[in-house]
Amino acid sequence: MISVSHESLMHATYFAPRGKKRLQLLGMHLAQRYLSPTDNLVGFIGDAGAGKSLLIRGMFPGMELTNDDEGINLRPLPLLNQFDKGHFKAHTYHLDVRFEMAFTQLWEIAEAVKEAIIQQKRVIVEHFDLLYPYLGFNAEVLIGVGEEVIITRPGVFGPESKEIADIVFNSIKYRKMAHTAEDLTAKVLMDMGLDRPQLHSDIKHGFVMEFPQKPNIDLMEVENNVKEIINENITISYHDDEHINIGKEIVFPCTGPRIHVKKTGDISGFYLLKDFKWDPLQQLYLLAGLVGTTDTQTLTFLK
Repeated sequence: MISVSHESLMHATYFAPRGKKRLQLLGMHLAQRYLSPTDNLVGFIGDAGAGKSLLIRGMFPGMELTNDDEGINLRPLPLLNQFDKGHFKAHTYHLDVRFEMAFTQLWEIAEAVKEAIIQQKRVIVEHFDLLYPYLGFNAEVLIGVGEEVIITRPGVFGPESKEIADIVFNSIKYRKMAHTAEDLTAKVLMDMGLDRPQLHSDIKHGFVMEFPQKPNIDLMEVENNVKEIINENITISYHDDEHINIGKEIVFPCTGPRIHVKKTGDISGFYLLKDFKWDPLQQLYLLAGLVGTTDTQTLTFLK
């Protein structure tokens, strides 16, 4: 059951949002818009911590994941166990190739996936790019997660998983830098007496904070204070699902605690736009921060 919109799709690109809820909502949207009931092989590509599992939870609610992202570790892997017994009991199976490689040869995993597809079962494969050379055929839907989320329905002539992997593994650093710089900016704003910003949106190689009223602050001072923390090269680490550690003593709220650089010194090229942009449709004041090398298109848009 392939719709015209599926047949005509080259690829679609979305900002990879911060936060558990926004990633799961994006996953729900992708399933509704791009997934067909007859898709049996869905491949995910992206670095550890990019948010693949949260997207999967949004796309396939209720499915039990088999990797150890949250301490879950199903052994033996149901897909392989039932392949060995010659009978697949479930309709949908999840597989994290990078995790499973510690226990099983890739060719054995590929044989199990092939047989499941032949028997009209659905297999959701994380790190699909690692398995692709052993499968010999592509997924019906490929989803890459880096700074952006890329979804495509590849054909015989591509795109191949390596093309998606090259994009998302190169871009994830910008997402981690932007996410960390955003939290540091929020911390500086709170230190200056403002409430923690509650509204966020996305921009390429950066972040946007939204305010109902225009804050009365010096943005050059905010930028300098953030740069001081960056230059101190403080460690950033996961604390729990709702917080990060900034250094050893500070516990700071964060909705995406796994997507950060390891040290503030890993952030390059940070700066803030020195005036608030007014959004007349949403009636909000926008503060934009950028990291890394900002592309010409983004700068033109911001001006």
